[in-house]
Amino acid sequence: MNRRKFLGYMGCGCSGLIMNACSTTPITERRQFKIIPESKLNAQAAEIYEKVKKKEKMSKDIKTLNEIKTIGKRMEDSISEYFYKTGIDDPTVNFDWEYILIDNKKIKNAWCMPGGKIAVYTGILDVTKNTDGLASVMGHEIAHAVAKHSVERASRGVLLNTSTQLIDIFSGGKLSQVNRVTGMNTVGLLSQIGIMNPFSRTQESEADYLGMIFASLSGYDVRETKKLWERMKAANKGKEPPQFMSTHPSSSKRIKDLTEWENGIILDYPPIKIS
Repeated sequence: MNRRKFLGYMGCGCSGLIMNACSTTPITERRQFKIIPESKLNAQAAEIYEKVKKKEKMSKDIKTLNEIKTIGKRMEDSISEYFYKTGIDDPTVNFDWEYILIDNKKIKNAWCMPGGKIAVYTGILDVTKNTDGLASVMGHEIAHAVAKHSVERASRGVLLNTSTQLIDIFSGGKLSQVNRVTGMNTVGLLSQIGIMNPFSRTQESEADYLGMIFASLSGYDVRETKKLWERMKAANKGKEPPQFMSTHPSSSKRIKDLTEWENGIILDYPPIKIS
């Protein structure tokens, strides 16, 4: 997928105050709506990250942790160098990068909080299998932070809650009546399925795309990315919710997209030389 296809995703619909809250994602140039200060989320993320380190069991696998840190450092440097060479403001300039390996074989996951706070669970190592597979996972998670997806989601959450309240007022409380009669948050459910979930899938696809770019810039073999998701699909054994109910694209959709992007990314984003 090229960046033009991202331009049509979830446009800001900017006007007035909202116009001032619009920006674009680096590289894909997808329009974003952001009204929550990034510094606020970064500070909150750092606090939560410290709590996670105290609550969760840290792995004693120093070799793998060092591999994670090595991959992370290569990506940190490559990302910053790429933006420097292209004359684009580095979105990671205020990041305080940190990496942990959580000892939990049941969880096949990894995440990156705003500001570059990354965690990898030992369970996902059964799927990554090798360094390039691990780099694919980390590139995806780092992409979420670079693209400021958390800021975007928090901002849209505020806007959605405010809009729902206004609609309820203007409709004479009819939405509240529906909720009371049905015994469920009908508006919230419809908003989640119709707005927030598709929006989340856009972010996930964007993170897949950017993650491949960051892995390629860092010198990793991005052809392993689709193989990683083939292994993930096999590990899930088909236990995935319908895509319209999920915040993530299906494994099959991901594999298809990654295959389409692969050659273009290898050609357009070769390993970058750090000056």
